[in-house]
Amino acid sequence: MRAFKSWRWLFKREHGLYDGSYLGICKSSMKQLPLMGVVCIVMIFIVSLTTNYQYQQTELEEKLNPFYTSKETGVTAKTLKRLPRGIIEINSDLEPKPLWSSSSLKSKVNVRSHNLLAIPVGIKQKRNVDSIVQKFLPENFTIILFHYDGNVNGWWNFKWSKSAIHVVGLNQTKWWFAKRFLHPAVVSLYDYIFLWDEDLGVENFDAGRYLDIVRSERLEISQPALDPNSTGIHHRITIRKRLKRLHRRIYQTRGSSKCTRSSEGPPCTGFVEGMAPVFSRSAWRCVWHIIQNDLVHGWGMDMKLGYCAQGDRTKRVGVVDSEYVVHQSTQSLGGPSGKAMKSKEPVKKHAVNVRSEIRKQSTLELQIFDERWEKASKEDEQWMGVNRNSQ
Repeated sequence: MRAFKSWRWLFKREHGLYDGSYLGICKSSMKQLPLMGVVCIVMIFIVSLTTNYQYQQTELEEKLNPFYTSKETGVTAKTLKRLPRGIIEINSDLEPKPLWSSSSLKSKVNVRSHNLLAIPVGIKQKRNVDSIVQKFLPENFTIILFHYDGNVNGWWNFKWSKSAIHVVGLNQTKWWFAKRFLHPAVVSLYDYIFLWDEDLGVENFDAGRYLDIVRSERLEISQPALDPNSTGIHHRITIRKRLKRLHRRIYQTRGSSKCTRSSEGPPCTGFVEGMAPVFSRSAWRCVWHIIQNDLVHGWGMDMKLGYCAQGDRTKRVGVVDSEYVVHQSTQSLGGPSGKAMKSKEPVKKHAVNVRSEIRKQSTLELQIFDERWEKASKEDEQWMGVNRNSQ
């Protein structure tokens, strides 16, 4: 009996029931509830503000310090943490630097280029490329030539060529060069990147006016309109509208692709083609990641560029009509269309139609790219949630 009382005494003590103290504790706790609620709310508010601030700081650091905070660099990022932040140079450009500073150089005003023109070139298109470059020199563009035929010496008679950047890659495409030599961190100081083909007629194009338009219209991705007399026009949205300064969409009721006011994607709106795209710095940081390392022709990629428009692609992607070009469709890389190239192997006495083989490869790459995009979009549930209505 005594043992039973002892257990009951312990039970009361553990639960606040001994000597009637439970009622007092209960009353005290009830009085403290409103105060505890206020404290909890304040604490949640403070934690929320702190978390949001840390997130914003992280986002800012990733934009301003791509080398230091990049998740993709892995070991590199950890290695950089051993360096004092003040010594880390996070920006880069393609500007040539002198081996020494002479007095004449010091006296000159240092005018920095803020825009980049990159063109894949072959010596056969030398005159046309010079015409293109001349349009950009007054705006102090940095020029980079990607020589797919290996001929660099043939360009030295142009004065501007001596200050241009020359990169050689035999029989390589524009997108192959761009993926390897135009990394976003390397071109981070340029406001706009013009990634053009070499076969564009620029008689009716002015680079300065073009820049004024894309800035005022806040276009992140754009292209000059194509003269209606151009060859190789694949999408109506790229054709120049004579009475407009620029346009962002088209309307058509005929054909397989019907474009109405409710259309939200390419080729009706939010679209530029691959021969003369212009990217803002922010857009290029995104576009560079779309370029597949092993797919060099870029087919199908133009349909996805709108996802890099840093906002609503129906507003941030446009075709500039007042500054337009002529697409000449001159096939230089791989040889002219229809021309057969004899095989070097004496046993096989057949000819290879280079353009036909390139088209086959391009078509195959288009299929591979579309399959990769579909697979990636299905596997990324978070991306699907954000972009489900814009596909």
